[in-house]
Amino acid sequence: MRLIINLILLAIVAALIYVLVDSIREPIAFKNEKDKREAAVVDRLMDLRRGQEIYRTITGGAFASNWNDFKDVLTNGKIPYVKVIGDPDDPNFTGVVTYDTTYTNAIDSIKALGWDLNELIQVPFANGKTFDVQADTLSYQKTIVNVVEVGTKRSTFMGKYADPSYQKYDARYDPNSIMKFGDMNKPNTSGNWER
Repeated sequence: MRLIINLILLAIVAALIYVLVDSIREPIAFKNEKDKREAAVVDRLMDLRRGQEIYRTITGGAFASNWNDFKDVLTNGKIPYVKVIGDPDDPNFTGVVTYDTTYTNAIDSIKALGWDLNELIQVPFANGKTFDVQADTLSYQKTIVNVVEVGTKRSTFMGKYADPSYQKYDARYDPNSIMKFGDMNKPNTSGNWER
């Protein structure tokens, strides 16, 4: 009888140890996975921001409002490079300022950056889902400006950690919050992770 009681107590102690270890392991695993996934998304968003700036240079100011146009322009467009000859700010300058524009294929720059445009628009850890993209113009301080916003909800890439119950480990964590750059209400291409 005593042996049975000791075995039951030993099983209870083992179960309590497992519960204690698991309660420590889960928040650490959540933080590590959250940090890893958010870092991958930030890296991708920074590349997309750079891609939108290249697109903007090619199109003369507009941002891509959909991924098909984005890929088409970055594959087939030409990037202008303007060389200014003469310096009007130089007090000894007596000549004429001229501008020499040359063009290079955008795809060459894209390849040099090591980008695959089909992969670039996909959210890491999201099984092929693409980032949401919006672009338009708006009147800002009496001027028409181009604006862009690219992002995704954290729940898209957080996998099993997209459950709101994980807020118990990080009070600031909200799986429905959006990681993005840009703003549709003002000319700003900053990322919300940069604050």
